[in-house]
Amino acid sequence: MLQMARFARLLALMSPLMAGAAIAASEHDCMILPRQQIEIRSPVEAMIESVRVRRGDLVTKGQVVATLESGPERAALALAQSRATMQGEIKVAEARLDLAEKKLQRATELFKQKFISTNARDEAEAEFRLATEELRRTRENQRLAEFEAKRAAEVLALRTVRSPFTGVVMDVLLKPGEFGATTIKDPIMRLAEIDVLNVEVVLPISQYGKVKPGQRATITPEAPIGGRYPTTVRVVDHVTDAASGTFGVQLDLPNPKRTIPGGVKCRVSFP
Repeated sequence: MLQMARFARLLALMSPLMAGAAIAASEHDCMILPRQQIEIRSPVEAMIESVRVRRGDLVTKGQVVATLESGPERAALALAQSRATMQGEIKVAEARLDLAEKKLQRATELFKQKFISTNARDEAEAEFRLATEELRRTRENQRLAEFEAKRAAEVLALRTVRSPFTGVVMDVLLKPGEFGATTIKDPIMRLAEIDVLNVEVVLPISQYGKVKPGQRATITPEAPIGGRYPTTVRVVDHVTDAASGTFGVQLDLPNPKRTIPGGVKCRVSFP
């Protein structure tokens, strides 16, 4: 059903070009579309602190497009980092272990010379073992503090919204001070990837097997864009539409200068 709906939509969009015109066997109507269109939402429930882009702005992959209020998260990260770098407890535990080791060495020598009892030697040995375990526990606590600092950093990172690809801002829907939510109905903005563009074409079943992935083709966008652009077949559908006797083909159209907008009708010619 989804396949048939897509065919119907493309045919409806291209019907004005097909009406009253004889199309050469090597040329077909097509539609130039963004590679993908997405809605950016807040990854957490929080107030929007800033929106750093506007409608029509070009964005790069990883660019910060919005930030969320993050006071408590920043404080938690600072606290966790402080705990992870504290050396005081480790230094104290190391000093205690060093002292316990020296006491054990002296007790062992005195025991050999029969100046102290077995009980005294055992107490020195037990003190050394306790100091060793205390140092191990202190170092483990510091490693846990380091992990907690990493976790706090990840939580804080969720308060920074970044673009997942290089593209253009289609629309900004929420402003600073509004509540950013994870629900479907509350996107912050919409983005579109327009380099590379998708070219969608519906071909008659008679062309099946003649067009293959990797094949070269030429695209001519409608006026006023115009021009001729080389493209490459990326996808040939393996499921046809029986009602219309057609199948879909998708081509890649490089658009590094972003001179071609998405949503433009075109003609495609296969050699």
